[in-house]
Amino acid sequence: MNNREIAVVVSNANQNVTAIDTINAIKKAGFKNVFIQWYNKEWNPTQEVQLKYIREKGLNVIFAHLGYKNINDLWLENEVGDKLVEGYKNDIKICKENNIPMVVMHLTSKSEAPKYNETGLKRLKEIVDYAQELNIKVAFENTKIKGYLDYVIENIDNENVGICFDSGHYHVHFNDDLDFPKFKDRIFAVHLHDNDQSDDLHLMPFEGTLDWEETIKNLKECNYDGPVTLELCYRNEYLDMSIEDFYKKGYEVGEKLKEIFERE
Repeated sequence: MNNREIAVVVSNANQNVTAIDTINAIKKAGFKNVFIQWYNKEWNPTQEVQLKYIREKGLNVIFAHLGYKNINDLWLENEVGDKLVEGYKNDIKICKENNIPMVVMHLTSKSEAPKYNETGLKRLKEIVDYAQELNIKVAFENTKIKGYLDYVIENIDNENVGICFDSGHYHVHFNDDLDFPKFKDRIFAVHLHDNDQSDDLHLMPFEGTLDWEETIKNLKECNYDGPVTLELCYRNEYLDMSIEDFYKKGYEVGEKLKEIFERE
């Protein structure tokens, strides 16, 4: 499959640069596809300005990563949980208006959360049914705690719903343990980055201890046919290089991953 694209996040966690600098460097490095962080935070420039600039640069937005503030309340009978539903539906509506075909969502945040339950499931069904009406795919990410993805995928009968496989979380939080066959044909998106299992470091692939050959083999067996999507962050040791060199290197790493995907 020689047409597999390479994509990267427009990260608002990048240090010492603006989102505009990030977008310029991404474009210059050769990327054609990005995903955006739609967190409804008071960023400067705002997410709306970022989206407009991304489009002006001719970059394609493959999905929006929605925010996860108060996401654990999704599983609690309270007003905060109810408001989350309206907030996510509004974000999905905005994505529809801006021709963004998919959203990525968390199901929990931090290392402890209320046990998955019918309350949360009911709310998620309302969100994903609304997304389906608008023809927007929803991919739920593997975060820090096991069980939530399985519960949601098993209990929501909607072909518009899948998962976003995050390689960093898989390595550091799941210790490389995921029941891939369970998610066959349901991996809609990926976040590819590396770590040494000490923390979720967002290193470039091949700079941590993740087995990339094995990981990509698993993704291929699940029939993942989307972009090689990198979730990179310009910070810490990477500040020794320029933002342009960082994304140039990122693109080269993307090509290397793409080559593994394309092997028979």
